[in-house]
Amino acid sequence: MESIQQLATGVLAEMIRRQTASKEKTSFAWQLAVGPALARATTVDLRDGVLFVTARDERWRAEIARAQEAILAKLQHLLGPEAIHKIRT
Repeated sequence: MESIQQLATGVLAEMIRRQTASKEKTSFAWQLAVGPALARATTVDLRDGVLFVTARDERWRAEIARAQEAILAKLQHLLGPEAIHKIRT
């Protein structure tokens, strides 16, 4: 049996995937994947399946590098596996 949280996450991901590709869609998925603090400390740009992340300072860049695999998995769940295949900081 699927939990409410899993169901809600799946529904949200499906809704996001159905939206037209845009900077706002990418930023929203980024915020969901990394949380509000890291989202405020970064900007993102998705080009040709590569997410370019600019961090406010070295501490945030190191945090992204440390959690890169987990972040990528969350973004692929939200945007679809074909939408993003790499994160660059």
